[in-house]
Amino acid sequence: MKTNVYLLLLYLLNAACTSSSDGTTPTYRALTEAVYASGNVYPRNEYTVTADATGVLQQRLVNEGDSIHRNQLLFVLESASEDARQQAAARAYRQARANLGAKSPVLAELEAQVRNARTRLSNDSINYNRFKELYSQNATSRAELERAELNYTLSRNSLRAQLNTFQRNRDQIRLDVANNRSQLVTSEVAGRNTRVRSFVDGKVYEVYKDPGEVVRLGDQLALVGSGTKLYAQLAVDESDFGRIRVGQSVILKADVYKDKVFRARVSKVYPKLNRTDQSFRVDAEFTGEKPDSYYGLTVEANIIISENPHVLTIPKAYVIGADSVLVEKDGKKQKVKFQKGAENFDLVQVKGGLTETSKLLLNDE
Repeated sequence: MKTNVYLLLLYLLNAACTSSSDGTTPTYRALTEAVYASGNVYPRNEYTVTADATGVLQQRLVNEGDSIHRNQLLFVLESASEDARQQAAARAYRQARANLGAKSPVLAELEAQVRNARTRLSNDSINYNRFKELYSQNATSRAELERAELNYTLSRNSLRAQLNTFQRNRDQIRLDVANNRSQLVTSEVAGRNTRVRSFVDGKVYEVYKDPGEVVRLGDQLALVGSGTKLYAQLAVDESDFGRIRVGQSVILKADVYKDKVFRARVSKVYPKLNRTDQSFRVDAEFTGEKPDSYYGLTVEANIIISENPHVLTIPKAYVIGADSVLVEKDGKKQKVKFQKGAENFDLVQVKGGLTETSKLLLNDE
């Protein structure tokens, strides 16, 4: 990747220094220093629409390039198994509620058994008290009294058992109602999952499935994202990354727009190195006019490192090695070192070692 390449805007280029075949002299001018980056334009809120159910794609309601709004229906799946499961859950829930209702045949039978046990207990209680009175008057035998007492005890225990059975069955029916309702809700959610909706307002960038195709859980259906909120995802060479800061101005150009430039600002710097191309990711938010929302639009960019309105400069073509130039002194060529400052593709700032009167010569070797 190039470092400090040419700026994208012509007004950021500096006019060539006064020069001739005999050489040139340092000149004061504006100098903008920038770091080159390349990348692509992507939408914000980008996500892949995936299937949450298995079925056959019945309807595709959007195409590439369509604008969409939040909660808009995008795809409809047909799933016989989900429909059958939902119907079975609805029937089970209705039956459970009927078993708990006022006209429940199950509870009515248990309530009748409780009433019978209570009536039997009342009769046996009266009979037991009668035999106790007779026994106290020596009008009956001890055996008859004990038999009456046993019947009373059995009736009392029977009523207690019937009440426990009634309570236990009613609690179980209530639990069945809750469980069947939960299963119905789950099946309804699964049924709704066959109707795929958008999570965002935005634009459809790509559709992956057509009507009639089998869709499985987790299959990708479409790529969507914002149609207006765009950002540039740039790759900056490892050697330049240390100079990048959030807030720096960025100038971008795309081949789609031959004579147009876009302005942005560095919004995020990612610290992880991409070992494939030895670059770091830098995101830039557009600050003015945006390109049209073409997903992955290729751009070239210059990230502005410094802007110097009036500095002494020399053409970069005259620099030998890292910091030397050839000068004419007393009619002879002499190689001298100078102190460099900012630079771009054409110019280098002179911070010391040369003056406006220094005559520079091109290196012919």
